[in-house]
Amino acid sequence: MFNSGFWLLVPPLPARISPIPLPNSGELPCPAQSTRFNPRWNSCPPALDPKVVRLLHWLLPLIIQRRTAIREIQAENVEVLVELYHQFQAGKIRFLMAFRHPSTDDPLCLAYLLSRLVPKAAKQQGVSLQFPIHAHFMYDRGIPLWAGSFITWALSRLGGTPIMRGKVDRAGLRSARNLLANGNLPMMAAPEGATNGHTEVVSPLEPGISQLCFWCVEDIQKAARSEQVFIVPIGIQYCYITPPWKEVADLLTELEIDTGLVAKTAIVSESAIDEATLYRRLYRLGEHLLGVMEQYYTRFYHQDLPVAKVKPEVGQPIESYIPISNEEFATRLNALLNAALKVAEEYFNLPSKGSVIDRCRRLEQSAWDYIYREDIKNVETLSPLEHGLADRVAEEADLRAWHMRIVESFVAVTGKYVLEKPTIERFAETALLMRDMVARIKGKDPFNRPKLGKMKALITVGQPISVSDRWKTYHESRRGAKQAVTELTQDLQIALENMAKSE
Repeated sequence: MFNSGFWLLVPPLPARISPIPLPNSGELPCPAQSTRFNPRWNSCPPALDPKVVRLLHWLLPLIIQRRTAIREIQAENVEVLVELYHQFQAGKIRFLMAFRHPSTDDPLCLAYLLSRLVPKAAKQQGVSLQFPIHAHFMYDRGIPLWAGSFITWALSRLGGTPIMRGKVDRAGLRSARNLLANGNLPMMAAPEGATNGHTEVVSPLEPGISQLCFWCVEDIQKAARSEQVFIVPIGIQYCYITPPWKEVADLLTELEIDTGLVAKTAIVSESAIDEATLYRRLYRLGEHLLGVMEQYYTRFYHQDLPVAKVKPEVGQPIESYIPISNEEFATRLNALLNAALKVAEEYFNLPSKGSVIDRCRRLEQSAWDYIYREDIKNVETLSPLEHGLADRVAEEADLRAWHMRIVESFVAVTGKYVLEKPTIERFAETALLMRDMVARIKGKDPFNRPKLGKMKALITVGQPISVSDRWKTYHESRRGAKQAVTELTQDLQIALENMAKSE
């Protein structure tokens, strides 16, 4: 749920067999080949080390400067967090910070909020807080499986707890539940479950965060304690300090060349860049990619997809391009994403049911199960033949998961996002998502994104939502519990969406 920005420092997932022994097998290999941790996802428990936290806080400005395009971080309503931390440290409340997750830079921005902006606001208000100001967090189980021993070590020492996204993770939930109810720090998590690349679009929230908060109320009551439980929505938005129109135009030119839409680089002068032309180029590129991928899945995976009546012509002048309607674009895109998921689901023998996000999570977990083999207790006992077959299964699973990754990148894309508000941010976000897709197809690293311009992050702290006040409805019956979780998730969704709306 908390997709740590640390993954930007590590190589992509290996498509080779990684045997995972049972807990008491006596072996000590781990996903990162370290003797420090057991390879199972729940063998990297939180082991908060204040020294590591202080080191991160000290290095944070340098890390942000070197690893991101962010040059300014502002926050609104920080006094809300000051009061919450003050009450938490006084033993009066427990709370979870539920943050928007548009970018892999979010963890660094939130760490800056807690380590710099909250202490500064507390000092201005004359409120005494215990240091360091930090939080436990939930992160995707997949990160320790492939990120490397240092990242695995760091996530644990920073107080992170891994969670499996594709199925019920009882051990992971127990760890997160215990931290929320009994930890020395508040909890932080991203209810969207993953980044969506859009600063102004909130993906459907997963109900697990709301359920976790109700469990916290239950645990507190069972322990005969009096703390109140809150969930705090936190919005994150990014904007360019200087609009990089030229850089977006150059990125579009690069993508047009990579996708065969134009034959050679077009020289675009500053005066030639205008929103209308850039929008037509962006839309034409999107339609071209859509058509290419429709043909790919129709021809090679035998998917039944609509055939475009008119396709953008290679080398066609932008002035003569006639775009399809936004409605047709959205319909075709949804059909394409569904077909890509079906290709992966058929291989893993999974049902094509639930939301796109639910289907992506199931596929991700199935791929992990094929690559990281819990049924193989000792890889040394495998014959060369068995080892080769296991490697083949892992490689195939990684290839099938590729289809899910394509869909995951476009889960929030519509045909109207830029048209509704043609800001530089929306242009850039859409162009970068298409760049990610092209990079994946080319076999390149999609996370190594170009920095189009210097950015500013705006963090908005919302008003706390009392979970304790909803306990009566949750506790009265199973139906009431489901209703309470649904309503809390909906209220959190609305709060995050309101913060995502820019004037």
